[in-house]
Amino acid sequence: MSPSSTPLSDAPPRMGRAAGGPALEAHAITATLGVTPVLHGIDLVLAAGRWTSIVGPNGAGKSTLLRVLAGLLPHGGELRLLGRPIGYWSARQRARKLSWLGQGGAGEGSADDLLVHDVAMLGRLPHQSWLAAPSDADRAAVERALRSTQAWEWRERPLGQLSGGERQRVLLARALAVEAELLLMDEPLANLDPPHQADWMQTVRALVAEGRTVVSVLHEVNAALAADALVVLAEGRLRHHGGCAEPATHRALEAVFDHRIAVHRVADQWLAVPR
Repeated sequence: MSPSSTPLSDAPPRMGRAAGGPALEAHAITATLGVTPVLHGIDLVLAAGRWTSIVGPNGAGKSTLLRVLAGLLPHGGELRLLGRPIGYWSARQRARKLSWLGQGGAGEGSADDLLVHDVAMLGRLPHQSWLAAPSDADRAAVERALRSTQAWEWRERPLGQLSGGERQRVLLARALAVEAELLLMDEPLANLDPPHQADWMQTVRALVAEGRTVVSVLHEVNAALAADALVVLAEGRLRHHGGCAEPATHRALEAVFDHRIAVHRVADQWLAVPR
């Protein structure tokens, strides 16, 4: 992050759940959009305290799977959050445990008149009593989040006056302000320039270092390869789930993109390059 940002190590301490345990479990998950089946019998266990990226070609079902994991879409099969069925958690409890950043700020048009600070404060709603004023803890969490995304200086500006990239950083701050154990992000790098994409990756690494769990859908395959693990989808089916450094993961990734890419080690990082 740039020197102006606040390190996430200033945030609350590590989550209590041990890294490596199950954060999310999906068993025989199916989903349909309209009359079209999209997911077909997905079995997946995502460990806590890790960054997992979901990748695959267009139409693979990546965003649908992420929305199912967040409890936002009807589905068949069983979904468990932190070891308990998703239905065990009330909406408020789930909103404290799991934070969501949707694709491209979809559905945020009605927030254009809200000030940036107020948008980020929406992330604190699960922690507040009905109609209660923000607490000192709420205000501190929002400031940490806005500083970590380098959006603090815009806090008095309306969301609608920001560029696409600036807006995305504010919405990321709102997700961070929840201070949830799990963060699910759909195309979080959309509209971000390369320096801020690098900042986002550094933020994710800091979150994981604190014991949090991040699950992201990314079109940027090289960014996805920086994660701890990849979930590789194609045609609504799980093709592979494994570590980003594993040869089997690289083979699965190359296969779902019709072998038009090849994964190589370059300057201590894995990169997908055109064949």
